[in-house]
Amino acid sequence: MKVLLTTEGTYPFHQGGVSTWCDILINKLEPVDYVVYAILSNPFVTQKFKLPKGASLYTVPLWGTEEPSEHLSTPFPHIYLMKKQTGLNEIKEHFIPLFQELVYEIIAEVKDPRRFANILLGLYHFFQTYEYKESFKSEIVWDTYKKIILTAAADQSSGLSQPDVYGLVQSLGWLYRFFNIVNTPIPKVSVSHSSAAAFCGIPCVLSKLLNQTPYLLTEHGIYLREQYLSLSNRGYSSFLSKFLIRMVHSITSLNYTFADQVSPVCQYNMRWETEFGVAKKRIDVIYNGVDKSVFVEAPPRPPGPPVIAMIARIDPIKDIQTFMKAARIVLDKQPDAKFIVYGSVSVQAYYEECLALKEQLKMGESFIFAGHATQMTAAYHSGDIIVLSSISEAFPYSVVEAMMTGKPVVATDVGGIKEALGDTGVLVEPRNPEALAEGIMTYVTNPELRAEVGREGRERALSYFTLDRVLELHLKSYIKLATRAIERKPAPQVKVTPREKQRHVMEKAFSLAALGFNREAIAQYREALKLLPGSSSVPYILTEIAGLYNKLGEYDRAMVELARCEAYVGLIADREIS
Repeated sequence: MKVLLTTEGTYPFHQGGVSTWCDILINKLEPVDYVVYAILSNPFVTQKFKLPKGASLYTVPLWGTEEPSEHLSTPFPHIYLMKKQTGLNEIKEHFIPLFQELVYEIIAEVKDPRRFANILLGLYHFFQTYEYKESFKSEIVWDTYKKIILTAAADQSSGLSQPDVYGLVQSLGWLYRFFNIVNTPIPKVSVSHSSAAAFCGIPCVLSKLLNQTPYLLTEHGIYLREQYLSLSNRGYSSFLSKFLIRMVHSITSLNYTFADQVSPVCQYNMRWETEFGVAKKRIDVIYNGVDKSVFVEAPPRPPGPPVIAMIARIDPIKDIQTFMKAARIVLDKQPDAKFIVYGSVSVQAYYEECLALKEQLKMGESFIFAGHATQMTAAYHSGDIIVLSSISEAFPYSVVEAMMTGKPVVATDVGGIKEALGDTGVLVEPRNPEALAEGIMTYVTNPELRAEVGREGRERALSYFTLDRVLELHLKSYIKLATRAIERKPAPQVKVTPREKQRHVMEKAFSLAALGFNREAIAQYREALKLLPGSSSVPYILTEIAGLYNKLGEYDRAMVELARCEAYVGLIADREIS
């Protein structure tokens, strides 16, 4: 089985939970050959994961290229010819109508995903013949875009504020960059599988429209919610913020509408999906799982100062600063405690803020940023307590991995963390360093409780969150989708009477005649005669047949059918008299 797995800013170029999940599927699910379709920020990032034999890779960089076709394998002479034939007339006649519809859909407050899908399909077909950059960079495109946006902004009911020139250029630039996805070929596969309800879902939707490919959507987090959360840190104008969130809303609605199966990694995410109109019968939760042979139970740590570890990237969404403030509170009560953060720097500016806060809190060597851990199991084993202080999560691997190694967990009550921990850890509200510190102190001063909760957490992880279970559920989903074995009840058998059959055939004949398929219509009318040769419809049918022969210029045959009609009417009349 061949599966198209689409990613965005994750596998195989970046570390993290989604990348871990992708790597597990691709390396462990042996009956499947994966085609990885990776959307990148730029083409210069280093590949972090090696794909196994049998897997292939498409990359689509959104920024960092001069030509939008640089990532394609299309020969230069072919691209050159496409440029030459992309003239003003072609742009006006074929591209501008699609472009207008695209902009209208993106800025609309109420979304129409099926219309949006047809626009994307039209653009995909257009760029099979015409060149992407020549089309988008045309002056008429700028004039068209400016007119649409300024007209919409002038209408107060649109909710769009008046943009400045920078806002117009930037927002059009987003369209140019993001929708280069439709400029990329779609491979033929058995199933398409998107790792998020994001732009990486576009190839899956196109594959469904082009090849009727079933579409599986996995939701690790809620993409639209995450974009809302991150907007406050981006410093965009009111217009750009509104434009971006509406564009993301269009994309998420598109994914939710066209996915045959939506598989969130926790029940928590279902609330968002059902709110966006995903029917519960299309939702099938598949929890993340880990390899119990890798994340083995930790041996007892030797006596010494308590060590509190966090395994998370340095990113505002992980709220490392709340962890640091909680650490300061704990250190005031337990001065020999040690705090370690294992994780690569995702946002450099945020990391620098964390370093400044460390100095401000005067924690010295008591709080360490250890960088990315190459030996993940050893990182968990190094701590007595594992902490996660995120403000947003789906179903984080770090919690399940900690549980599998037998470590007690203190985490913020966000996303699906409660579903993972159950009663085997401490949950606190996010952005509350005092509550987080109190949760940590619960275990710092009680080694027996740490050991007991750690054992309970491991038992829970072995019951619900193993790698074998994850692989089994994904393979079953692929097979179900690929074979179209979506649990549908067979339609009840309805007995159709000869008269109903005749009416159906006559309607078909009438439609064929209306389209000018006269001989085909005659054949259908004759079929209607065979179904009920003695019905009251016979004279009408014979008259219609005669008329069709007349249109064909076969006047003798038309006269024969009229004679049959008169004879039939006469026969009926004689019967009625007798």
